[in-house]
Amino acid sequence: MKIAQVAPLYEAVPPLLYGGTERVVAYLTDALVELGHDVTLFASGESKTLATLSPGRDQAIRLDPAGLKSDLAAHMAMLSEVRRRAHEFDLIHFHTDMIQFPLFEDMAHRTLTTLHGRLDLKDLPAVYERWPMYPMVSISDDQRRGLPFANWAGTVQHGLPANLLNFSPTGSGYLAFLGRISPEKRPDRAIAIAKAAGLPLKIAAKVDAADKQYFAEVIEPLIAGDPSIEFIGEINEQQKSVFLGNAEALLFPIDWPEPFGLVMIEAMACGTPVIAWRNGSTTEVIEPGETGYLVDSLEAAVAAVPRARALDRAAIRARFELRFSAVAMARRYVTLYGDRLASLPFGETDPADSPLTSGDDLTLARIA
Repeated sequence: MKIAQVAPLYEAVPPLLYGGTERVVAYLTDALVELGHDVTLFASGESKTLATLSPGRDQAIRLDPAGLKSDLAAHMAMLSEVRRRAHEFDLIHFHTDMIQFPLFEDMAHRTLTTLHGRLDLKDLPAVYERWPMYPMVSISDDQRRGLPFANWAGTVQHGLPANLLNFSPTGSGYLAFLGRISPEKRPDRAIAIAKAAGLPLKIAAKVDAADKQYFAEVIEPLIAGDPSIEFIGEINEQQKSVFLGNAEALLFPIDWPEPFGLVMIEAMACGTPVIAWRNGSTTEVIEPGETGYLVDSLEAAVAAVPRARALDRAAIRARFELRFSAVAMARRYVTLYGDRLASLPFGETDPADSPLTSGDDLTLARIA
């Protein structure tokens, strides 16, 4: 298949530091290439990929030092280029939320859109009611609750390359919090759990401009003067293996309907168990007693710490490889791509209308 992957421009693909959506796009794109597909990645210029890169901007927006920049203008320019080249692809896979909807109405049936964020926002229903022709992919079943009426084509959970993070057979006596400092991620809960459990906590997280006040007023006072709580800051991919692999458990005490939570499977890839609040996708990712524990209270989280430390880390890694590898993710998407192509009107095989030829076999065998 000839596939276009269209990534957001906020981070490189994969991100140089923190980033979820662009990281998943990187892993999916490379896995599709390894499965034999012809993939073009529309992303920022410093992205690294096995696919053919079509730069949508010279540099990812977040780390661009330019003082004046427009994320809307950057994405519109990139989408215009995707539209100009749309005839080159069998299918266009968007990861850019809804901004492409007005531009691709006439070819919506040759697209998939994966939604990576929360969907319970006030203004979203009107958009998905206005453009119901676009087939959507959720990253967890729970994510759909915000838009139950959307044109859902399937759910595909995230995956990671099997060799991305190193397995660690033992922890090194501390708990870990990895991600972003924000009220919904609840680093304050993580600090309370670690203190009550009597274990050190290491926090590797970025602080966005919008969360600087929260960090200064809520989190820093909890850290100040306590040598058992270490704030490391933002870390890159290479640092994650050591950070997560050496942890006794990852704390994921979220206070919002997390659509997926990539950090959970990153921990599992290292063999590290996860203690997660029962919220959003966590019930679909964590298998209690196998890869971690689900909790509903601070007391339950503290009680789960010694039980998590006793879990078989090799078994956790094995569950990751079975459920959350990048190849498993890519194969699930390939099935959805096949469903899309098989549903095309017969006229779509005319070369004047699409890159498909009349001799193409639009079956799963064609794209396996």
